[in-house]
Amino acid sequence: MSKKKGLSVEEKRARMMEIFFETKDVFQLKDMEKIAPKEKGITAMSVKEVLQSLVDDGMVDCERIGTSNYYWAFPSKALHARKRKLEVLESQEQRAMLAKELSSLQERRDQLKAEVAKYKDCDPQVVEEIREANKVAKEAANRWTDNIFAIKSWAKRKFGFEENKIDKTFGIPEDFDYMD
Repeated sequence: MSKKKGLSVEEKRARMMEIFFETKDVFQLKDMEKIAPKEKGITAMSVKEVLQSLVDDGMVDCERIGTSNYYWAFPSKALHARKRKLEVLESQEQRAMLAKELSSLQERRDQLKAEVAKYKDCDPQVVEEIREANKVAKEAANRWTDNIFAIKSWAKRKFGFEENKIDKTFGIPEDFDYMD
């Protein structure tokens, strides 16, 4: 004596979808409870549960009209659902690839920034700033040179000192002159 083995939930779902796709019709629950056991071997007691799981997963549409619920599913909807799922998967893959590319480009940007920082001394703007600073320093040095010559001149007139004695006393070199 062999025991009769029942269908798994997935088999029941697949068989119920076959009913919808083959007939391309709209059913009420009581119609499905009659058709499913006869044509596909799904027990009448599990029809409502299987049908509800298909509705919950969006594979079967359900609409309440008046006091009755009507169920339907067409092959084109399943095809569109598969296409949408495929598009979502492709967009996720594409998003993952773009995220990977973005991180590699950010890494490259950081490397280039570090390299640019190494050559900052050769930057035309930095070089120009250094030239301006040198110009200001040169003007300041020449202004102080002017001041020293003015004091030497004043000391020669006021006290009658010789220029070489003033230079020696204050440690002013013999070749002391304006900066070029």
